[in-house]
Amino acid sequence: MAAGGFCKLPNGTVVVALNLPYDSAGVRVLVHAGNRARALTRLRNLGFRAIYLRGNTAPPTPDEITAVLHHPDGLIWRTAPTGNGVVPPELWHPIRALLRRSAVVQ
Repeated sequence: MAAGGFCKLPNGTVVVALNLPYDSAGVRVLVHAGNRARALTRLRNLGFRAIYLRGNTAPPTPDEITAVLHHPDGLIWRTAPTGNGVVPPELWHPIRALLRRSAVVQ
């Protein structure tokens, strides 16, 4: 289970944002898809098996929505904000970078 939320766009698609535990910190993952179920399925198909979205406690910000909409894959990540809400100065990465990084760690 992960903290996160979603935002429905005017064209009917959604952007889902999830804070997932990863290594010692966590990552914030954004997914653009046709609906919430499809967004979670995209993550599960990449190996993130125990992903559920209950509630809307951490919806994507307008800047996050813009970032994921401008990415060709519609699936990006970066280090999650710290406990005090400070976002580290880091650019968004394609999900391929996270998957490569986890393969090196294992």
